[in-house]
Amino acid sequence: MAVGKVTFTKAEREKLAEVLWLLNWISVVTGAILFGLGIFLKVEIQKWQEVMSEQGILYVPHMLITTGLAACGINYLGSKICLDCADTNKFLRWKLVMMPYIVCTFFFTACVLAGALLCYSIRGQLEESLYQGLRNAMRFYKDTDTPGRCYLKRTLDLLQIQFQCCGISGYRDWFQVQWISGRYLDMTDGAVVDRLRSNVEGKYLMDSVPFSCCSTISPRPCVQHRLSSASSDFSYDHQRQPLNLWRRGCGQALLDHYTGVMQSIGLTVLLIWLFELLVLTGVRYLQTAMENVLRLGDPESESDGWILEKSLAETACYNFDIIKNLGKCYQVDDDPNINVPSVAAELEVPSQQVQVQS
Repeated sequence: MAVGKVTFTKAEREKLAEVLWLLNWISVVTGAILFGLGIFLKVEIQKWQEVMSEQGILYVPHMLITTGLAACGINYLGSKICLDCADTNKFLRWKLVMMPYIVCTFFFTACVLAGALLCYSIRGQLEESLYQGLRNAMRFYKDTDTPGRCYLKRTLDLLQIQFQCCGISGYRDWFQVQWISGRYLDMTDGAVVDRLRSNVEGKYLMDSVPFSCCSTISPRPCVQHRLSSASSDFSYDHQRQPLNLWRRGCGQALLDHYTGVMQSIGLTVLLIWLFELLVLTGVRYLQTAMENVLRLGDPESESDGWILEKSLAETACYNFDIIKNLGKCYQVDDDPNINVPSVAAELEVPSQQVQVQS
């Protein structure tokens, strides 16, 4: 029994073809939107790529860009096909193309859905990449004269100022790394030497943070050095008064930013997928209805259209049998004796020859 069977008159078939022509042109626009979203997401990721440990998450915008370009091409072809399918004579030109076109559109629609789901499922990978990248960036913050790392200080300072954050999880993360370059340390100062010797790895660690951690909305001067000391600033009690530093970590700030962007893009792509699914269903109805008109031989008659000619289980079994038979066509017999004549065959030939001679 056919799935989703609907009967169409000639006028309804023509109207369906016109509507699908319009919807395919709208789908070309949605394809351009997909392409634009992919470009936007790629730019957003590359904006802070220096604080990411890997660029593996770029496959999401690349997928959106590719899918958007494919959408423009496929739906442009679909608009031409649907416009011609309103006429039975013109439909004959596209009859052999319709089924491959529907199959390609089905896989393209599946890619759109995959892109939407990736936008929601990438959070874990993005979090790991951000935290590891920020940890490395803080470690190399002081290397302003090292090629390949000289811009990390600028990038981290801009990040902390723009997102109003400090460190990875908080300002105390800066206590664990040496963020002041050795060029600015006075090695003739005994206190500096003692601090370096007190650390197993020879790092100059202190309870201070870069200037970019200072809150711009605080009415007091920024306290960024000797944060654990009561004498760090005049009339400042570090145990009672709150610090005028950004409290939020940059890892969470960036993660929240990208999560918001991904969720917005994912919702848009999901809506585009629903629209493309609607167009694909309409094209399938138009194809089956026009093919049944050709079978009936009367362009004016009513015809049935459907999504699947048989039930879902029967269609799945039928396609599975086709795939299985295709596999058998390419099987190679590995028997080494397949082309070796048997002893009985060798003896049979002379006996037949003797009988002929007698």
